[in-house]
Amino acid sequence: MSDCHSLGDCEDTRIVRLYEYLDGALSLEDLNDVKNHLEHCDECAQEYDLECIIRSVVRRSCREVAPETLKSRIMGRISEIRVEVGHG
Repeated sequence: MSDCHSLGDCEDTRIVRLYEYLDGALSLEDLNDVKNHLEHCDECAQEYDLECIIRSVVRRSCREVAPETLKSRIMGRISEIRVEVGHG
């Protein structure tokens, strides 16, 4: 079932409205409109699910910590470059 009237033309507004919805950037009324729309529009609900998965993967990836050896090598190289250009 696809009922796209509450978001206008889904093709044009779906991603923008979903981002606003996921980012908490909507008024309470708009939030409820989008939530209701997602319950009745399979296409938008699938886009929502996909965006949730993408955001989850990005969040997980951003929590990874670089190994100390890599950090040390980078900081060492920065120090070398500073010395080479006379800022050290």
